[in-house]
Amino acid sequence: MTATSLRSWGMALTLLALSSAGCLTDGGALEAPADVERSRETAIVLAAERVSPSVVTVNVIRTRQVRVRDPFDDFFGGFFGPPQGRTQAQRVPSLGSGFVVDPQGIILTNDHVVRGAERILVSLPDGRDVPATLIGTDEATDIAVLQADLPDLPVAPLGSTHDLRIGEWVVAFGNPFGNLISNPEPTATVGVISALGRHVVPSREDRGFYLGMIQTDAAINPGNSGGPLVNALGEVVGMNASIFSRGGGSEGIGFAIPIERVLRIAEDLLDHGEVRRAWVGLDVEPEEADEFGRTRGVRVSRVSEGSPAARAGLRVGDRMVAANDRRLVSPLDFEALLLDLRAGDAIDVRIDGRSTVDRIEAQEFPSLPAERVTVLRDLEVVTLTAAARDERGVGSESGALVTGISGELQRILGLREGDVIVGINRQRVESAEELADVLSGIPARSRVQFIYERNRGFSSTTFVLGR
Repeated sequence: MTATSLRSWGMALTLLALSSAGCLTDGGALEAPADVERSRETAIVLAAERVSPSVVTVNVIRTRQVRVRDPFDDFFGGFFGPPQGRTQAQRVPSLGSGFVVDPQGIILTNDHVVRGAERILVSLPDGRDVPATLIGTDEATDIAVLQADLPDLPVAPLGSTHDLRIGEWVVAFGNPFGNLISNPEPTATVGVISALGRHVVPSREDRGFYLGMIQTDAAINPGNSGGPLVNALGEVVGMNASIFSRGGGSEGIGFAIPIERVLRIAEDLLDHGEVRRAWVGLDVEPEEADEFGRTRGVRVSRVSEGSPAARAGLRVGDRMVAANDRRLVSPLDFEALLLDLRAGDAIDVRIDGRSTVDRIEAQEFPSLPAERVTVLRDLEVVTLTAAARDERGVGSESGALVTGISGELQRILGLREGDVIVGINRQRVESAEELADVLSGIPARSRVQFIYERNRGFSSTTFVLGR
């Protein structure tokens, strides 16, 4: 039997089977059975249809310094020593993902996606591009808020992590590899909830810890950062943030920021321009591990005088084994709790050896109600007080505490929130007002040096004063 005969015979059998199943119409067209058609409409398919229109690509242009090799070094083959080269500014494109939470153009993404951005362009699934501005960002939680000037955008349905279950289906949305894939519609990858409340310790390339994260085996690839993690109902339960990977691609260990934290941070940035975390006046350290390297609880290492923790009766040396019914194994467990804390919230702490529960009533940081002074247009400082010293763990007795700084000025000065400016041009700074007065008397285009404290150490930064 020839190959042509075999193909004809196979087609005849297929048509006969389809006809007997009721799939062949009188006109000869194929029609899938109703139950087969319905089986294609899974929860994953419906979730993708519900969320995809609200997922965007976040395109970023930033400038970085790159080293340029000198042909002179190549010609002489290193005869004059190791090649020195030089650096030059280079504009570099990068991208991530985001999702719309307000029809008037409010988009959420990761801080690391837009950090240092000079231009931000948002690409919609329908192919439209629109410029976006950065409303605010929080490096501690890796969350940023953008505003795209385009009304009536489709909004992502929002869910909750409170009832998430290990093993339930989730879908990760984003735009892996961006323009290398020409279709502007987002990619959906499917997996399950692998774990909850995970703490991710940073590698050399990362900037900080991720605390209390959702772990999933849904593939999260380069470009997926900032996209939504969605449950089977099509509701956003997290924001894709990071992966564990040896080669840079997905290996089935991805992490997402819980949606409650994302929304709380975004609300603070939209309403106040900053994140308003709460203070308990308590530091902890690891408990001594057993012979297997395991720990149980965390030990109180410092209690600020007059703080909420002091009023609750906590003392240095107490071993906390649980907080708000969550077991404490390492200091990261307690830090994760503080990350989501707001003024007025309560923490019920269980101390080893005590039968009662101690309740800590969190309050706003002492530096928050202090009077702000703005210098250099985008640098916000307050006078360092005893309470603020205790709050921030600062060693200096006086100075100007940095409470806000723009991204551009941060790149120029190298200062960041929490630094304390203690001197300017070899002159001691006692308060925020004194810093402003001294700066106002310095002529334009003069060189200015700040001396500042960071992490109990002192550094300096020098810049040219503009007007």
